[in-house]
Amino acid sequence: MSKLIASAAIRGAHKLVKQAEEMLEQTIRDKGESHTFEFPDTAFYLPMIYAMTGFPVKTLGDMRTALGYAKELLHPEPEENVWKPYLGEALDSGMATLFAEEIILALKYINGFEPVTDPETGYVYNGFITDTIQRNLGIQLVDGTMPGFAAVIGAAPDDDTAVNIVRELQEKNILIFLSGHVNGNSVTKQLLRKGVELGWDTRIVPLGPDTEHTLYALDWAVRASLIFGGKKPGDYKEHLKYQKDRVFAFAIVLGELDDIKWSTGAGAINMGFPAICDTDVPVIHPTGVCTYEEVDKELDHSKIVQKSIEVRGLKIIVEKPPIPVAYGPAFEGERIRKEDMFIEFGGQRTPAFEWVRMKELEEVEDGKVTIVGTDWQKKYEEGGRMPLGIVIDVAGRKMQKDFESVIERKVHHNINEAQGLWHMGQRDINWIRINHNAKKEGVTLEHLGIIQTTMMKHRFKSIVDKVQVTIYTDEKDVLEIREQARQAYKERDQRLGALTDEAVDTFYSCLLCQSFAPSHVCVITPERLGLCGAYNWLDGKAAYEIDPTGGNQPIEKGQLLDARYGRYSGVDEYLKKASGGAVETLNLYTIMENPMTSCGCFECIVAIVPEANGVMIVQRGHQGMTPVGMKFSTLAGSVGGGVQSPGFMGIGRNFITSRKFLYGDGGIKRIVWMTKNLKESLKEAFEERAKEEGVPDLLDKIADETIAEDSEKLLEFLSSVGHPALEMEPMI
Repeated sequence: MSKLIASAAIRGAHKLVKQAEEMLEQTIRDKGESHTFEFPDTAFYLPMIYAMTGFPVKTLGDMRTALGYAKELLHPEPEENVWKPYLGEALDSGMATLFAEEIILALKYINGFEPVTDPETGYVYNGFITDTIQRNLGIQLVDGTMPGFAAVIGAAPDDDTAVNIVRELQEKNILIFLSGHVNGNSVTKQLLRKGVELGWDTRIVPLGPDTEHTLYALDWAVRASLIFGGKKPGDYKEHLKYQKDRVFAFAIVLGELDDIKWSTGAGAINMGFPAICDTDVPVIHPTGVCTYEEVDKELDHSKIVQKSIEVRGLKIIVEKPPIPVAYGPAFEGERIRKEDMFIEFGGQRTPAFEWVRMKELEEVEDGKVTIVGTDWQKKYEEGGRMPLGIVIDVAGRKMQKDFESVIERKVHHNINEAQGLWHMGQRDINWIRINHNAKKEGVTLEHLGIIQTTMMKHRFKSIVDKVQVTIYTDEKDVLEIREQARQAYKERDQRLGALTDEAVDTFYSCLLCQSFAPSHVCVITPERLGLCGAYNWLDGKAAYEIDPTGGNQPIEKGQLLDARYGRYSGVDEYLKKASGGAVETLNLYTIMENPMTSCGCFECIVAIVPEANGVMIVQRGHQGMTPVGMKFSTLAGSVGGGVQSPGFMGIGRNFITSRKFLYGDGGIKRIVWMTKNLKESLKEAFEERAKEEGVPDLLDKIADETIAEDSEKLLEFLSSVGHPALEMEPMI
């Protein structure tokens, strides 16, 4: 590391540690050492300090102890104009910087200064990134949809350059965190001036206006090893190795660098994250910590994104349909408000539907898009509202009838990933909008078909050989063909509804999360979807046909060893091999003995409530207390990481209404507490299952957070309503 950079990093660390100490002592004087604090919705205290030292910072007094760790890492501040060339000192100072920054930001939360509201624009920065958001994005992180994240720090030379850099990152599906400024200007402000939509929906997340706010992105990174990797707090070597090997992050630093940027950068280098700058800085080559340049430069802003990707070693393949707007998952969360809308279809405003049909190869003209309608071009140009029927005919030598629904669900993603297009719903309750900007760029009705012909072949290249699309715009045609589609939906549902675990010889694994949680294996059956909620048995079957060497592999069930608990010899054999021996046996239908492992992406957690002889279920995002005395974030901290935790289990929410849900433990009659959100969202399907179990009023006998948040009140309620779990055999 150059002498200049090492000295700057050490100076920056000293400044931040001093700032943290002064702020801390003042806050202790105001609030006392015992004042408690936790970042919003996290089970990991101050995550960086907790991961690296194992010390849980719970109070202001604890922060004083943690700041001591930062001081121990400091080396003497260099004298003016005397450069310290020693790399280790700079890297130590980098970690001291991260500790100090974490304490500074925590203190700002305590004193009401975080998250920051920009006084010029009124924009509210994101601030700390919650565990819930991290888990919500988990499946995208592990399946390659989101190949990495970029921390963009500072300000571009002009607003258009800022937009171009961010748009290129979006098109490459990279999550973008923004922080820092140059003389009061920042990429966040530049994007706001250009009308760019910011937030998690568009994957452009402004964390805060200062360089120190980059720490939130690094906290996000280190929690990946705690949540998904199962790394233990205090095992700093394992955490740093995990960051380097499995968290694909880099920084793009725009504008001149100061001591704080260099010291924060040294902390990021410790974690294996390189920085690419647009100024003439010294290039720093591998030090043993990394295997690539730790600091590099690219003065041409049109090349800086590609240079960053190359330096970090990311492999990104983006398939873009031939349409006149940008395309990629980063645009999937875009919202089109009424005032921005050029035209809309469906959404109960007009009749609409979308239908994927399997055809023979000779019946499909590949790539053909046909629009059927009277004066459809004139109607489209006028904007407003139109009926719309989208019929997608697919053919392939490996295509199967059961794959129609799997392919059809991708219509949603295919349309949403186009900038300026918005899709909601499915089947005959779909809703599509196109905004004025997309129309101005040249998006036509035909492009809705072009998107489908291109992306269906790309996403399902091993099972789909040909795709053609017919779009209907006259209400008479839409209504007539919609009835044909509805009959097909009904037949499809009846066919899929007959699938049971006993009716098939093969289950499917999902190993996607092993990129983050090496010992975790999801076993997906017809009656138990993946714990992330994104993959069911048919998805696994289709994914295996698409990529026989991919993350979804067939599991021969083998001999049934235990019908009640759902144990199969073939599943056990597969688990031993796929988990590297970490998991030897699995019971699919119980929470009490060798339950499914979890990576961290689960939609819900099931936990035993011993006093009530039943279980409670809490969904990701619920921030209240539960009857077991832990919030979701705390529960999730002990369930993830690829370990089996008897009495606790992550699940996909739709598993709750499966006949195999806790079948070995007594099924849904064991549920004594669920969040109100879950009760409302599952009401129809749950009541149907309850009738099958002979307890039609079960949902009314299940408590939620409005009734009880502790076990004592829960028991009072269960006794008053006569919940069946109180009369069932003991779970323990």
